[in-house]
Amino acid sequence: MGSSELAAIIGLAAAVALLIFFVLRTKIHAVLALIIAASIAGLAAGMAPDEVIDSITTGFGSTLATIGLVIGLGVMMGRILEVSGAAEKLAYTLIRWLGKKKEEWALAGAGFIISIPIFVDSAYVILSPLVKSLSRTTGRSILTLGISLAGGLILTHHAVPPTPGPLGAAGIFGVSIGEMILWGIILTLPALFLIVLYAKIMGPRIEAMIEADTGEALTPTEAFDEFQARAEEREKELPSLFLAILPILLPIVLIFFNTISAYIADAGILDLPATLVSIAAFIGNPVIALLAGVLVAIYGLTRRQSRQGTLDDMEHGVQAAGIILLVTGAGGALGAVLRDSGTGDSIGAWVAGLPLPTIMIPFLIATVVRIIQGSGTVAIITAASISAPILAQVPDVNMVLAAQAAALGSLFFGYFNDSFFWVVNRMLGVKNAKHQMLVWSIPTTIGWATTLVMLLLASAIF
Repeated sequence: MGSSELAAIIGLAAAVALLIFFVLRTKIHAVLALIIAASIAGLAAGMAPDEVIDSITTGFGSTLATIGLVIGLGVMMGRILEVSGAAEKLAYTLIRWLGKKKEEWALAGAGFIISIPIFVDSAYVILSPLVKSLSRTTGRSILTLGISLAGGLILTHHAVPPTPGPLGAAGIFGVSIGEMILWGIILTLPALFLIVLYAKIMGPRIEAMIEADTGEALTPTEAFDEFQARAEEREKELPSLFLAILPILLPIVLIFFNTISAYIADAGILDLPATLVSIAAFIGNPVIALLAGVLVAIYGLTRRQSRQGTLDDMEHGVQAAGIILLVTGAGGALGAVLRDSGTGDSIGAWVAGLPLPTIMIPFLIATVVRIIQGSGTVAIITAASISAPILAQVPDVNMVLAAQAAALGSLFFGYFNDSFFWVVNRMLGVKNAKHQMLVWSIPTTIGWATTLVMLLLASAIF
């Protein structure tokens, strides 16, 4: 390794260290920290100042050109699903289908679906009254139900587009959103199963610990019939199941239709008409597919709302997306600098010789960034930005799995610097730090470890 390559790698290490320091210890926002890190990495690699600026702006623009509209449309749809009661309808329906003694599985499944279009914090706040009502009227542990719901929400939040984190990783790695959705579901389902088992076993035990330490019980109990009566009354105000689920399913079906038809045509499995493939490519493009989902949500779920009220809700969603767009674009800028400076090539050649599965590179970077600064989205974007230019130089890397590695590594040990840690524990009434970590830090680590095993298995096979 030459002196220029060594200087580039040292510069990158310093840039990442500063990035983490800025986010963790200063008032500098992650967007600004990513741009500063990109500038330092580029200059340390010997790029001229104007080349660094060109690389940053080009990388920022090209990343958002890929996924910017998708993020915006996704948050619009999520906001409508949130305020219309569609999320509640789905949860009530799953509970009714699964019946008594399986409420935790129903809530986990509901969370797994609902978190795809709705921000995880908002989704938990919306559904937490349902958790408390179920606990009170069925006698089930509130922590069993609350952890199960949170587990379902957090897994797809980290792995399945159009949630912003995995969507950003897909854009930075340049992979198909349809494949990202499919692999996100496959890789996280075993983790969902194990988190629910943990909730069933540990929920009552943690409650007993809380009662022993504080002298207060979390959940008084009543009768299941009371919950059913309340659910029936509440559901009179909610949309139908078909209208509640259609805005979520329609974009996924259209995206998969495009992915499958393109695969069949490219592999020569069937001689599909060119017109059909072209139509599938258009309607299955994530922008068009999400646009269809938003239109269905508008005209299916907001019929009782005024025109201005619907517009205000969508604009509220877009406001929430603004900072995510900036973080994602800034992450793309850092990745572009690493590619253009040649630092990615140098590190890629070195990584290729390591006795370590290459899929571990984005996974470990995301894990480290997550534990240091707490934000899953920032961890995903940072890991993708640093690792994508590196893995591009390593032969035989499955880039979809690499993008998922950046997303799933950020599941690790959610604790005090993670906003969702506080949302879950506050909504469940858990106040002691030890109990809080048992409620949320351990389940997220179970999800992290399980998805790592799944990633390694998938990488070895595919």
